[in-house]
Amino acid sequence: MLNIIYGDVKNSIYNTNVYFKNSYEPEWLDTELAKKMIKDIDDSEVLSGECINSPVLGQIPLERLSGGVKTLLLILNEPDRIFNASTCGDNCAKWILEIGRIKDVTINLRHMMSFGKDTKFEIKVQNGGETVHSMKELVPIANKYLNEMKQE
Repeated sequence: MLNIIYGDVKNSIYNTNVYFKNSYEPEWLDTELAKKMIKDIDDSEVLSGECINSPVLGQIPLERLSGGVKTLLLILNEPDRIFNASTCGDNCAKWILEIGRIKDVTINLRHMMSFGKDTKFEIKVQNGGETVHSMKELVPIANKYLNEMKQE
């Protein structure tokens, strides 16, 4: 299940680029899910665990992937850690939901991410323990916690 904590979170990893650079494993790219995420978000193809083929940049190392893809790979491969998913754009939301369907993960958000107006999902908002199934349910709850964050 996907768990979200809005606002500041102790032990959350905010600088996902630096964390990724120092912790990724080449075998993270062996999965079909990783390859699909990289193709969808960065329009790039995995050549190996060390090399990506980008239509814009040519062959690049993993460190040159977008911040969103790096964060998705971290969420997928280190589910016991909490990563700041505000480094991801809304184009990553469907992949965050997919990872949450596969395994229990907790992410930190400091903004209102759109998971899709007509998308059905199950997300637990850890701030207050609410479980939501649509953006219509999520928006007022997320807004409450994001506003509390701004007032601190």
